[in-house]
Amino acid sequence: MAKESIVLFHSHNYAIWADSALKKESVDHKMMLIPRQLSSDCGYCIRIKSDDAELVEKILHVKNIEYDRIEAAL
Repeated sequence: MAKESIVLFHSHNYAIWADSALKKESVDHKMMLIPRQLSSDCGYCIRIKSDDAELVEKILHVKNIEYDRIEAAL
């Protein structure tokens, strides 16, 4: 399993809202441009620790923040 994962979003608004929600929950993360190897409708993604993936999914679900998928960082 990769040490880091990438959360992909359908729009930059969801990425911004997720960034804010994760900051409020003190989840270690970084908002960044999507690597060229990955495809998504939005130009931004959030890098997280892979161990935090389930927690991030739960936070995004509770906050009604839509995301495309979470996958291992390249």
